[in-house]
Amino acid sequence: MTYALDTNIISYFVQDDSHVISRFRQALAAGNKIIIPPAAYYEIRRGFKHKNAPKKERAFNCMCTLYSIGEMNLPAWEEAADIYGKSRKAGNPIEDTDILIAAFCVVNGCVLVTNNTKHFEGIDGLQMVNWSE
Repeated sequence: MTYALDTNIISYFVQDDSHVISRFRQALAAGNKIIIPPAAYYEIRRGFKHKNAPKKERAFNCMCTLYSIGEMNLPAWEEAADIYGKSRKAGNPIEDTDILIAAFCVVNGCVLVTNNTKHFEGIDGLQMVNWSE
């Protein structure tokens, strides 16, 4: 199984949250793969551009050497456009970065690891798990 990390889970990791770190270890010990969606990478990296948090930035840089950073391909962009349209028509608009993270997960068959499951409710084909519980 491949787990894709939402931005909030990456934040917990770089803050050295013991519960989330334990869940990482469990997933890896079970032979699972962990990947960073490109939109989550962007959200974290942009935060470091205006905050002075060198310890957290070093932890994130280390994390990026341990886990691969995914790429958005044309099918993921198409899925993102579909999610956008469906969420708008349903009257439940979703933030663009959340749409991109979800589309990445759906197209690549990843399970999204997030603490914000409500942000992603109603997205067809998206599997989620919360490692912060």
